[in-house]
Amino acid sequence: MSEQPIFQVKHLYKQFGPGCDFCRDEQSQTLQGNYCPKCKTVYACNDINIELYEGEILGVVGESGSGKSTLVQCLYFDQQATSGQYLLARHKEGKKNVFEETDQQKRMIRNTILGMVYQNPYLGLKMNFSSISNIAEKLIAANHQNVEQMTTIGKNLLNKVNIAEYRMKECPKNFSGGMQQRVQIAKALSNNPPILLLDEVTTGLDLSVQANVLDLIKQIQRESKVSMIVVSHDLSVIKMLADRTIVMLNGKIVESGLTDQIMEDPQHPYTQQLVYSLL
Repeated sequence: MSEQPIFQVKHLYKQFGPGCDFCRDEQSQTLQGNYCPKCKTVYACNDINIELYEGEILGVVGESGSGKSTLVQCLYFDQQATSGQYLLARHKEGKKNVFEETDQQKRMIRNTILGMVYQNPYLGLKMNFSSISNIAEKLIAANHQNVEQMTTIGKNLLNKVNIAEYRMKECPKNFSGGMQQRVQIAKALSNNPPILLLDEVTTGLDLSVQANVLDLIKQIQRESKVSMIVVSHDLSVIKMLADRTIVMLNGKIVESGLTDQIMEDPQHPYTQQLVYSLL
């Protein structure tokens, strides 16, 4: 693992609502969780600071409504951050705040530096396109033009995620949830992104299917050394995958550290509750 992070987020805020003097002045005292009872503003991400290193898997764990999915949506530009700094080593030497880039630059970053796998495959795939066409769409967005080359890349990736060749021209709407997630993973990897974002990718899948998807993620990480941010409400998923973990509650990071350390000696009462629920 290199000493310089390939990805840094500093003081990220994402709020839904205007905010008011009541919640802005003394947030920690006046918010109910991450919600202002006066102006109804929700502080989904409240001063988030994270770093990601080359070849590392960073786990983000927290209950529903903790802000973890909003965090990755801001990182992939599905949501617009309210404020903060976002630096990527592969973009302008990590010196430009990506949140301040143009929409065109953000699209370029989405198509070349980042890959995203959503909890709901319908957000990441065109269900009426064939699986191989879904991959081609991502490649075309990154200026690939050679059809034969794109077909080869698509076949290799779908083979890698265990989609049989005779089903590669089939639409994902005909697939099971686990197969749809595997096609999403193949699509996200199509441009060899250095960073992969995974948001609750095993939620709603049967346990045996969950295990297959998690094994696939680990295998891909071992082979390609892609850095990952893995979001889950399930600590057992994070335990299996992540090198380091941050724990979110009410839009804030309440604990962070090596995953083994957090599992063996959780400090925050909420983390303790999560860990003990695994025992």
